[in-house]
Amino acid sequence: MENDDVDMHAADTSEELDDMKKRLKEMEDEAAALREMQAKVEKEMGSAQDPANASASQANKEEIDSRSVFVGNVDYSCTPEEVQQHFQSCGTVNRVTIRTDKFGQPKGYAYVEFLEVEAVQEALLLNESELHGRQLKVTAKRTNIPGMKQYRPRRTINPYMGGFRGRTPYAPPFIYSPYGYGKVPRFRMAMRYSPYY
Repeated sequence: MENDDVDMHAADTSEELDDMKKRLKEMEDEAAALREMQAKVEKEMGSAQDPANASASQANKEEIDSRSVFVGNVDYSCTPEEVQQHFQSCGTVNRVTIRTDKFGQPKGYAYVEFLEVEAVQEALLLNESELHGRQLKVTAKRTNIPGMKQYRPRRTINPYMGGFRGRTPYAPPFIYSPYGYGKVPRFRMAMRYSPYY
């Protein structure tokens, strides 16, 4: 009787052991798959952050931008084919991009990329030409440099309303101090509550 109990316990233990080995194998396979996915993501991120590759892509952007023009005041109903047709006389148009907002509505400007750099000078001659009854504004496309955002300082009309962090508001200089050097006038506290003081 005792011997049968030991055999059942051994069989139970071997089943649990097999089950644990199976789960361990599944976990190891999952961990390997995760490591593979992480390596792939790091490779993609590394290629994006690689300085040599980044400078090459920046040079490529500058080369493309040297063959492109910015077209402003484009009619909202204009299609890329119509813009391409308008600039066809300048040279071979490689791509027309009409910028849209997050809802898919056109923003009113476009970029035209040519195959030749010389076509940009021809396209600049089409500045103030009309398309769909609107006068186009054509300029050479500028290259955006990452991290070089134009700084616009915050301006406030009333210095007492905010915008001065850690600074004292502007006080006009006095020719002489009526209270003496370094002395500040003392004001009495209002007797009743005033929300404007």
